Amino acid sequence: MRTTYDNATVRLYHLGDDGGATTLMYGAFSQALRVAEQQPQEVQDGLYLATDNDVVAYLDLIEG
Repeated sequence: MRTTYDNATVRLYHLGDDGGATTLMYGAFSQALRVAEQQPQEVQDGLYLATDNDVVAYLDLIEG
């Protein structure tokens, strides 16, 4: 993810099995990480963070 500073504005969303995206929040990168880690594992599996120039799966971000 190219934009990773704490105050970068991101969209945290869940991509469902049906392909529909549900936004959990818009806000600071650091806040989005806190919200994401509080989600159940089955939700975390479908979480993505999007900035103005990139998208990354939440689990890829925290494992990498």
